[in-house]
Amino acid sequence: MADTTPGSKPVVDTAHGPTTGDMIETPAARMGVLARAWDSDVAYSFRRSPVTILSALVALTMILAAVFAPLIAPQDPFDASQLNLMDGFTPPGEVNEFTGNTYVFGTDPQGRDMFSAVFYGARVSLLVGVASVLFSLTVGVTLGLLAGYLGGRTEALIMRVADIQLSFPAILVALLVFGIARGVIPPAQQEQATLFVLILAIGISNWAQYARTVRATTLVEKSKVYVDAARLIGLKPFVVMVKHVLPNVTGPVLVIATINLALAIIEEATLSFLGAGMPPTQPSLGTLIRIGQQFLFSGEWWILFFPAMALVLLALSINLLGDWLRDALNPKLR
Repeated sequence: MADTTPGSKPVVDTAHGPTTGDMIETPAARMGVLARAWDSDVAYSFRRSPVTILSALVALTMILAAVFAPLIAPQDPFDASQLNLMDGFTPPGEVNEFTGNTYVFGTDPQGRDMFSAVFYGARVSLLVGVASVLFSLTVGVTLGLLAGYLGGRTEALIMRVADIQLSFPAILVALLVFGIARGVIPPAQQEQATLFVLILAIGISNWAQYARTVRATTLVEKSKVYVDAARLIGLKPFVVMVKHVLPNVTGPVLVIATINLALAIIEEATLSFLGAGMPPTQPSLGTLIRIGQQFLFSGEWWILFFPAMALVLLALSINLLGDWLRDALNPKLR
C-alpha cells in the first residue's frame, strides 16, 4: 500500500506494483496509445487491403519523388543552360550518336531529359492539385456551414448557386474562369500568373460538392443535444459552428478532398493539354503530354508515354486511397 500521510511523497508498494497515476507518463502507456491506434478500425481496414497498401506506396513514392525532384533528378528541365539540342529525340536507354549520353526515359525535341521532366512535371501537377483542393475545401466548407446552420435565405441562395454550378461540367467552369482571368491580367504578366489562375479556376469549379455535403451534415448535427447545450450557455453562432459543428463534419470532407485531389490533377492535365494551362517553360504532366502527342505518330512515342503513365499512376493511386477511406469511415460497412 502507498503511504497517504499528509505532506509526504507517495511511496509505491513494490509488492503490488505501480499505481494508476504512476503509469500515466511511462513509455509503456505511450506505446499503449500507439497500439490502440494500430488496432483501430481504420488501421485494420488498411492492413487488410493489399490494393490500398500498394496504392499508398505508389502515391507516397511519386509524391516524395516530386517534392525532392531538385535533389534526385539528373537534370533541371526548367534551366535552359542544362539543355543540349544535340540530345533531342534520344530514345530511352539508347546512346545518343552525337553526345554519347544515355537517358532512361529518352529526351524531347529540346534535349530535355524525360526522366527529370516527369519528376518536375508531377511537382507542378501536385502543387496545383493540392492548392486547388485546399481552396475549394475552404470555400465549400465555409458556405456549407453557413447554409446548414443559418438556414433561411442564406441557405437558399448558397444552395441555388451550387445547383447552378453543378449543372455545368467542372472543366467548362474552369475554362470560363481561366479565360476571364487571362482577359483581365496584362499579357506581360500572364505567364507568371498561370499557376495562380489554374489554382483559382480548378478551386472554383469544385467548391459546390463540399458545400452540399457539409450543409447536409450540419443540418443533422445542429439538431443534436450538444448544439442546444452550447446555445443555452450563451455561445455565439460562429463559435458553435467552428468549435462544435465543424469537427463533426470533417469525415465526409476528408473523403471528398482525397478523391478530388486526383480529379484536380486530371483537370489540370486536361487544361494544360488544351493549351489553357502551364507554359512549356514550366511544364506540368499535362503540358508534357500535350507536347508529346505532337510526336506520337512520327515515332517518338516516349515523349508522350512516360508523362501519361506517371499521370495515370498518380491519379489512380490517390483515387483508390479515397475509395478506401470512404469505406473505412463509413460505419454501415464496419
